[in-house]
Amino acid sequence: IDNIDAAVVHMVAERFKCTQQVGHLKAAHHLPPADPSREAQQIARLRRLAENANLDPAFAEKLLNFIIAEVIRHHERIAEDAGPRG
Repeated sequence: IDNIDAAVVHMVAERFKCTQQVGHLKAAHHLPPADPSREAQQIARLRRLAENANLDPAFAEKLLNFIIAEVIRHHERIAEDAGPRG
């Protein structure tokens, strides 16, 4: 269990490294921090994966929503740090 927990932490950290890069690209191209359409697609995909893995899809959705909220917060901060758009 300890190794699985460590793997989960490392995978989430790796995911945030990737989404930080996305945040910088979004800021550079003046795109909004959130993408509701993409997020909805990812939630539906994750629910299907959870069902196939015998994991409660509602739990998987809550987990992804938590992660997405944190990613959006990071993207907002990156956009603010990038300065005014113009």
